[in-house]
Amino acid sequence: MVTFRHDDGGTPEKSWLDGGVTSLPVLPGEALPGCGDGLLVVAAHPDDESLGAAGLIRHALRAGARVRVLLCTAGEASHPDSPTRTPGALAELRTLEFDQAMRALDPDAVRGDGADPEGRRSPGAGSLVWRLLGLPDGALQDHGPRLNREIAAEVAALRAADPARLLIASTYRHDGHGDHEALGAAAARAATEQGLDLLEFPIWYWHWASPEDGRWRGWHLLPLDDDGRAAKRRAMDSHHSQVHALSGQPGDEVLLLPGMLEHFDRPSETYRWTPAGYRGAGTATSDFDSLYHRDPDPWGYLSSWYEQRKRAVTLASLPRPRYGHAVEAGCSIGVLTARLAERCDQLDALDASGRAIDLARQRLEHLGHVRLRHAVLPGAWSFPEGSLELVVVSEIGYFLAAGELDDLLRRAWSALRPGGHLLLCHWLGPIVGWPLDGEEVHRATRTVAGEPVVVHREEKFLLEVFERPGPEQRGPAA
Repeated sequence: MVTFRHDDGGTPEKSWLDGGVTSLPVLPGEALPGCGDGLLVVAAHPDDESLGAAGLIRHALRAGARVRVLLCTAGEASHPDSPTRTPGALAELRTLEFDQAMRALDPDAVRGDGADPEGRRSPGAGSLVWRLLGLPDGALQDHGPRLNREIAAEVAALRAADPARLLIASTYRHDGHGDHEALGAAAARAATEQGLDLLEFPIWYWHWASPEDGRWRGWHLLPLDDDGRAAKRRAMDSHHSQVHALSGQPGDEVLLLPGMLEHFDRPSETYRWTPAGYRGAGTATSDFDSLYHRDPDPWGYLSSWYEQRKRAVTLASLPRPRYGHAVEAGCSIGVLTARLAERCDQLDALDASGRAIDLARQRLEHLGHVRLRHAVLPGAWSFPEGSLELVVVSEIGYFLAAGELDDLLRRAWSALRPGGHLLLCHWLGPIVGWPLDGEEVHRATRTVAGEPVVVHREEKFLLEVFERPGPEQRGPAA
């Protein structure tokens, strides 16, 4: 997790503007809700929806879409040291502010449990319903199953109106704030499972990241017209407790400082768009079996100098000369597997493609200490806690959806013994047709495993090794 404070300097808005953030491609029409469509916006705290997605909500309403907003917490932890407001009083205040923000976007917005105010509308007009879930502020990561259920219930409520199509908008899954990331991951899971477009809006990312970070260059813009910008400003102003100090006393300071608010006064909103139908674990076997049937060495493992050199770097980066029990997740046709086997007493090599496993078996049948298994991860992970000394995840992380990757990383980290190593190596070029890229895979790993003990970065690939802390050390929990 990125460490930052709301009151530090942050990245100036001028840096983003100079970097070209307002020159990104515009969201295509198929990425936006239209008349009769449904849009679900999930927000961790009151103000997230106004900062990141007020323009999108206003656009959807004007287009005639049904909009539902799920507010997951009341934001009661925004001022933990306030001498004038208890957490309960803050929750009440911020819920009232949220209601005002919703009415700034739609005067007929209602708080409800599923009722759509369509009956009060002219034909073709949009509608907005919002609901407070009431989970604890700052602890959404502890409520993953509940988030999954509630998001699914909101999608079902929108489906009941028989929309032409549905979209989900959520906080960016790598936003640097624990609640934002937990909610973003839950929304990504829902979009994958339900086959929906996903629009992720960054908030604190603009504060702690910099244009050199690079991930934003693949995102899209939603231009805001005069009506959209005015509605967004009204919505943001409704969150008075965040844009103004609660009082003049210490602990009641303003949360959203002018420098932070500048990021959200642009003439457009910025979204990471993942179209419906992107691939993940559920399509891995069919995707890769087809690939290997067309070409038994689709990535040139046997012929490419790049691949040969990358294998050498991988082996040289292992901190220990030898390991006991190791696992290679995504072994493909077994070329790296053969080299890893020289350094391990026992090696389990897994792949989602049965065809790849058959090809690997032909190459490795003489190695009795190597076990090959057709396994779709993360669901087929079967190694108990503390049983492994090495896990290698090379070039497969971006073929998983965000929730699937997080599940695999946590299972792998938990399976390592103290002092064991988790090695990741991924290409840094664009990944077409899947939801993640190499940078995002490695960033997700840091949220699980902390900082790496080995880092090797080149223009084309990133390799990192993470070490499981021993009993006397402290580190991220599994």
